[in-house]
Amino acid sequence: MSHTQDKSSAFTQGVLIFVYLAALTALEYFIAVTFNAISILVLVAVIKAALVMYYYMHIYKLNEDGGDDHHSYAYKTVTNRIGLWLFLLSDAFVFAGLMTARINLLGLTRPHLNQMLGLAVTAVLLISSFFMNRGETAMAHGDKKGFFANVLITFVLGLGFLLGVVAVEWRLAAAEGLTPSSGVAGAVFYMMTGMHAFHVFTGLIFLLVVLNNARKGIYSAEQHWGVEAAAIYWHFVDLVWIFFYPALYLIGKAL
Repeated sequence: MSHTQDKSSAFTQGVLIFVYLAALTALEYFIAVTFNAISILVLVAVIKAALVMYYYMHIYKLNEDGGDDHHSYAYKTVTNRIGLWLFLLSDAFVFAGLMTARINLLGLTRPHLNQMLGLAVTAVLLISSFFMNRGETAMAHGDKKGFFANVLITFVLGLGFLLGVVAVEWRLAAAEGLTPSSGVAGAVFYMMTGMHAFHVFTGLIFLLVVLNNARKGIYSAEQHWGVEAAAIYWHFVDLVWIFFYPALYLIGKAL
């Protein structure tokens, strides 16, 4: 799959990556409910993360040359991109710390959660990444109408994910006796999902900002760093959930 593509080819690539991610998500759910092979679940999560980082987050763009003109848009985009990735790397340590706490404190057990709801919110977030990729691709090819439509869909799906976790999953978990103070499992669950939900919330604000900027005509096919940054951040939120989902819903015996 090429880095430089026309609009149709770029859209097709986004669809293919989404199909791969959806198939892998279905596979990990099947593995978890049949024979719960932890090593395979981890491998599937790593493959999904690699696909998101390369094809949706475009990590290869870190190798782009911005030229020698420090005042050019291209040069500023390259330096901004490096800065954003360094920020995400530092942010990843927070999530890595939460994952380490989950492994050390719960081991081969997990909170007793609604499996179908977990799969549903995961699917919603995955689909939102698909539409975010389409929105970024549309703007990169000068299709502002397509950008607005796809990013608005991303926003609605992201809001649906946030409400699904905070308003529905937390409520159901609390009804089952799983609260932040009920024990280790509760503390781990609410810390992991709470921190992730906060990032989804900030991602939604980011989407509103770029939508407003696009409405003002700030972005173009040649200059749309804000859109790219919002897309990278949104896919990062998806990337984190790729690991949190099996850690909380699939791996280990439910308590």
